[in-house]
Amino acid sequence: MIRLDKFLCEMEIGTRSQVKELIKKGNVLVDGEVIKKADYKFEENVAKVFVNGKEISYQKYYYYMLHKPAGVVSATVDNHDKTVMELLKNAPGRDMFPVGRLDKDTEGLLLITNDGELSHNLLSPKKHIDKTYLVKTKKEITDSMISSLEKGVDIGEDHLTLPAKVKLIKEQVIELTITEGKFHQVKRMLKAVDNEVVYLKRLSMGSLTLDENLAPGEYRLLTKKEIEELK
Repeated sequence: MIRLDKFLCEMEIGTRSQVKELIKKGNVLVDGEVIKKADYKFEENVAKVFVNGKEISYQKYYYYMLHKPAGVVSATVDNHDKTVMELLKNAPGRDMFPVGRLDKDTEGLLLITNDGELSHNLLSPKKHIDKTYLVKTKKEITDSMISSLEKGVDIGEDHLTLPAKVKLIKEQVIELTITEGKFHQVKRMLKAVDNEVVYLKRLSMGSLTLDENLAPGEYRLLTKKEIEELK
């Protein structure tokens, strides 16, 4: 059950005072009945709500795929740099945040949502969610480097990194799949094999793959199928 004024605010119909005025004027119908009480409660996933003749469907959670460009930070607020949330400032949804972080200079897939449970499940170290990156390196990728990455390398933690999957694209380009999310992990892994990352782009996270039609800085809502597969 939800209060009518809270429902309308969450659906971004207006501020609390604005939606109360709409209700007071009789512009809001719930299941065909004009409701003039802001504290009227109803089942948000069952009732049909109309405002000025337009049906308002309840949506609690929002899921966006963002192609993060380089130069913005994966944060909700930052005092110095532009954030990924500024790229979605006109997107419907409340209390949204990026799921995990990509370095400022890293591009690629970033999930933006207000679903805390999904975020926790995707980021939980116990879940070992696959994350695949396109990695361009300063030096040629050797067989020895690939072997080390696939076995696990020392990046200064208590344990070696978990075994990675490496797909050689060309001499200085690989696709690297890891199941952890340690700070600067990909860069530290390449440094551990005496190489250096010069370009990094996340291609996928779990079942979610970056939409090739999204240019850096662009975003779209996830499809129902993508949401179901993530969960």
